[in-house]
Amino acid sequence: MSSPQESAATTSRSTVEQLRVSQIYRDYEQAFRETTGLPIHLRPIEAFNLPHHGDPKENPFCMLMASTNHSCAACLQLQRKVEESAQLEPKTLKCFAGLCDSAVPVRVGENLIAFLQTGQVLLHQPSKQEFAKTTRQLLKWGTEIDLKRLEEAYFQTRVLTKTQHEAILRLLTIFAQHLSQLSNELIVKKSAAESPPVTKARIFIAEHQGDELSLTQVAKEVNMSAFYFCKMFKKSTGLTFTDYLARVRVEKVKNLLLNPNRRVSEAAYEAGFQSLSQFNRVFRRIAGESPSVYREKLHGPGHA
Repeated sequence: MSSPQESAATTSRSTVEQLRVSQIYRDYEQAFRETTGLPIHLRPIEAFNLPHHGDPKENPFCMLMASTNHSCAACLQLQRKVEESAQLEPKTLKCFAGLCDSAVPVRVGENLIAFLQTGQVLLHQPSKQEFAKTTRQLLKWGTEIDLKRLEEAYFQTRVLTKTQHEAILRLLTIFAQHLSQLSNELIVKKSAAESPPVTKARIFIAEHQGDELSLTQVAKEVNMSAFYFCKMFKKSTGLTFTDYLARVRVEKVKNLLLNPNRRVSEAAYEAGFQSLSQFNRVFRRIAGESPSVYREKLHGPGHA
């Protein structure tokens, strides 16, 4: 039997594979690369490799670092630290050579699904003194590397201002929100070997999500007892009826909130929630944050 950690890692890898082939991810990845000139990588949790190695946008300095054992080990340690520190919010860490890597968590409710990563940049102008410090560390490790070639690559490293770097992290944070929503939709739509009654039930739920819906009402619609329908629905979708309905309604709210003029309360009632207290509780559980925070991330301050 696998441990909870192994199960989470397996789920993460499966989800990342599905997200990577989605059109929204491919479009964003291409736009991000073309606009910023930086690498971007969506990686599952506990994937301790160098995310940008072999990437067309990989920093030449980092590519050389990855070619030697000691410096590669230092880069892997940085990746582990980035992942450990970016569980709840975006984080940026510096490597021993002063270059920055950033990670933004992709979460579905309380569960960490993946990380969006970019980096291999400097947030200050490269200097002879800093490169000399890096060289001393490499020599201390006994690293065999062409220092002249390494120096050329180091001084070609992309330099970002603080404002540029913050803007890039904000772009990744917004995209992480979209990937979170897409992940939730994948959970909602997962219906392997789905029976016709469950398919009919999902269609009925989608068409009546704004109404007061009960398990008994939906079971009656598909000509089943509530007890048997509950067991079949959970087996087929992996979710209880209540959790499935909540996720469908939360997705509806998220879509409605894409309109900056739509009030959170209006979206909640239109999606079928019967009270704001219930809505806030359910939204936070599934989305991992309050509706107002989610709204602000979409449209900026003043639209909560």
